[in-house]
Amino acid sequence: MDILWSPWRMKYVTDASNSGACVFCTSPGQADSVANLIVHRGQKVYAILNRYPYTSGHLMVVPFAHVSSIELLTPDVRFEMIEMVNQAILVLRKIYQPDGFNIGINMGVAAGAGIAEHAHIHIVPRWNGDTSFMSTTGETRVLPEELQETFKRVSAGWP
Repeated sequence: MDILWSPWRMKYVTDASNSGACVFCTSPGQADSVANLIVHRGQKVYAILNRYPYTSGHLMVVPFAHVSSIELLTPDVRFEMIEMVNQAILVLRKIYQPDGFNIGINMGVAAGAGIAEHAHIHIVPRWNGDTSFMSTTGETRVLPEELQETFKRVSAGWP
């Protein structure tokens, strides 16, 4: 079995709309909309909704630079990433009132990175009791709102 393969990774990374290019590199070339899911842009990083979210409001902060690991970024880019993570938390608290957050960086396939070639930080709002038997036994996630609605709410909530 090839440990680099996963159904999620293949569906997203080999999507015909991105023609094999890095989705984190091609998305910023499009206008911000539901099509590319970018909700906010900074000077060196941007915030984008996860196309396959764990919960409503699942964001990622991504550098424009195509690097596989955060230590390859300049200190000013890493600083801007953390500041945008902080802004994202404020926006998501205002919109969704979550009970907590999972914030993480998966660097490398062995660490669970779905797109290991381009470093990014996940911001996942969490609520008490938000996991159930559906995700454990049914291998299904239930989201209370469609991605288009999440995009409208989060992009409008950004200062």
